[in-house]
Amino acid sequence: MVGMGKSGTAAVKLLLERGAKVRAVDEKPHAAVLGIAVEPQVEKSFEGAELVVISPGVPADLDLFQPVRARGVPVIGELELAAPFLQGRNIGITGTNGKTTTTALTAHILRESGIPCQMGGNIGTPPVAMIETSRPEQWNVLELSSFQLETIQTFHAHIAVCLNVTQNHLDRHHTFENYVNAKARLFETQRADGLAVLNADDAVTAEFAKRTPAKAVWFSGTHPVAGAGAWLEGNVIQVRGRALLDVRDLRLRGRHNYENVMAAALVAEQTGAELSRIAQSAATFAPVEHRLEFVNEIDGVAYYNDSKATSVDATLKAIDAFPGGLWIILGGKDKDSDYTLLREPLRAKARAVLLIGAAARKIEAHLADDHVPLLHCGTLAGAVQKAHRSAEPGETVLLAPACASFDQFENFEQRGRVFKELVNALGEGKH
Repeated sequence: MVGMGKSGTAAVKLLLERGAKVRAVDEKPHAAVLGIAVEPQVEKSFEGAELVVISPGVPADLDLFQPVRARGVPVIGELELAAPFLQGRNIGITGTNGKTTTTALTAHILRESGIPCQMGGNIGTPPVAMIETSRPEQWNVLELSSFQLETIQTFHAHIAVCLNVTQNHLDRHHTFENYVNAKARLFETQRADGLAVLNADDAVTAEFAKRTPAKAVWFSGTHPVAGAGAWLEGNVIQVRGRALLDVRDLRLRGRHNYENVMAAALVAEQTGAELSRIAQSAATFAPVEHRLEFVNEIDGVAYYNDSKATSVDATLKAIDAFPGGLWIILGGKDKDSDYTLLREPLRAKARAVLLIGAAARKIEAHLADDHVPLLHCGTLAGAVQKAHRSAEPGETVLLAPACASFDQFENFEQRGRVFKELVNALGEGKH
């Protein structure tokens, strides 16, 4: 078992319970895990192995695995390990952006509709840790990342969802084609009796209809779709030509979130939920933490936490959700991203860009022009202080960094929590 994070530890527990002889491996020095000494991530540690399981954070193409595969030893991910043991039917939700919100929303709708389900995957509980609580009659609602999907063979989703696919994680997958192919595995492993829920407005996602044996249904934020799909007509979400709800009744904001609601509605209807209950549940759903999350209003300035916007596309969606007057915080650990795509939206809506972290100079080079001030703040605390001193009533301070968090934080959750603490301290006069 390679990678002793949350998923790796849960996988070790499962393997021990199933009678396997387990060797724990990690690239960082570790104490024992569940009574097993953790070995270094070197070739010798893989001698004699009959199966290698990797955590989502471990790249599947490490040179270290070449001699392992040459011996005919399978190298699989934690999701694939869970597949034979996970009872019930699977709902797999992927996409570059929106998958956490859509996963949480889908589980919320199912629970409110009295349909048995449990939620996990890339959100909270690893799939291997969901086995014990899985039941034949329930649905497993799974947020699935490209890291989890790239090694699946036998895992299959009865309902598979892809919200969008844009450039991301090129530091891990190396090419956009590899990233797309990892996402496509969710659909390629489906069966003929399954359902693929796809975004008609996303060219890459739409192509997945040709890569799955399952039936495809569509959603669109721009035009009506044929068949049993969903679309936005004015302010009203339509499902199969029937009005579901007015988006102004939602607590979620932004067109991308309306697409998330459409996808969740199509999934929920397939599980047996009634449209009236879907509408009621969607209207009560609160935004997921760190996803366009309203933090506070201080001196007439609104502060929003979108720390989960770790890609350029996610930041574009965040910008689109606001009318203008933005003081936007960008920066962190670069993921080989093209920040020039932000130029026009920022020119239209931003008062200034507050740059932080290791990627600040690259972002500055990509955005440099005479239209939007680019202010180097160094740290998140510096950016919040600068925004507090400069923003005027009616304007918005938005953390939507377009970068990973690992240069200054453990993860995007910690970055978001720190942002909220900094903002709320302003409101309490601690500045």
